[in-house]
Amino acid sequence: MFIKYPHIERLGSDEVQDILLGRCYVFPKIDGTNASVWLECGVVRAGSHTREISTESDNAGFCAWAEKDDRIAHLLVQHPGWRVFGEWLVPHTLKTYRDDAWRKFYVFDVLDGDRFLTLEEYEPTLCEYGIDYIPALAIIENPTEEKLYSLLERNTFLIKDGAGVGEGIVIKRYDFVNLFGRTTWAKIVRNEFKERNQEAFGVKAVVMSGGVEQDIVDEYVTAGRIDKVLAKMRETEPFSSKRIPELLNRVWNDLITDEIWNVLKQYKNPTIDFRKLNQLCIRTIKERKPDLF
Repeated sequence: MFIKYPHIERLGSDEVQDILLGRCYVFPKIDGTNASVWLECGVVRAGSHTREISTESDNAGFCAWAEKDDRIAHLLVQHPGWRVFGEWLVPHTLKTYRDDAWRKFYVFDVLDGDRFLTLEEYEPTLCEYGIDYIPALAIIENPTEEKLYSLLERNTFLIKDGAGVGEGIVIKRYDFVNLFGRTTWAKIVRNEFKERNQEAFGVKAVVMSGGVEQDIVDEYVTAGRIDKVLAKMRETEPFSSKRIPELLNRVWNDLITDEIWNVLKQYKNPTIDFRKLNQLCIRTIKERKPDLF
């Protein structure tokens, strides 16, 4: 049975409040497509971020690869209760990965029953089977946000020499349960962080007016979010002008689905004109990606 990987929350949201109070594992965040494998009735199954996939209805060729990779089959036969999550590295927004890094599966979590295994629990087994995985950048007790931001600029995992740094970082605390009783991880995405903290990167911030709706789109409709939506769209077919309405609707859906709770908490349950918010969202997408229009 397919199980969707939990949504990773932005650091600072209520979903990951207090996650930094303990032993935290900081991992590189890589920019591929979410994938998973598990054993069902003795057969290797594969999934994307949202569904079970097959060779007839694949996701960037991941299922075809998983069915042919003996290492995955041997691992799951020996550990039938494991569900392995990872990133299938195919081109998305970030194009600076090493040439030998593409079209490989990099494990970032292992679910055993209803519990995520710690890095120390699954790492030796993955090494034994020769399966690629994402190593920890650091393991830190009670990290400060400043320390995490410094690690953000040190993430060169799989990146070509001299080609900058990676997409971001993911922070895990394996004993963490949030306010709502869920195990959830936190993330910092570099492009979004840079946009929200321009002055820290030597760029003067621009303050825009327009009420709470304008503040929301300035904060959440980032170029990084738009690029992510574009990358997911391109998984099914090339982007063209005829898909612009789909892009606008997908970014809008992403904003409301993923961020409305954070918006309500950040702005203290504001009165929001959603018609105005939608119009500003569309305008912001056009302003941040003018080459698409």
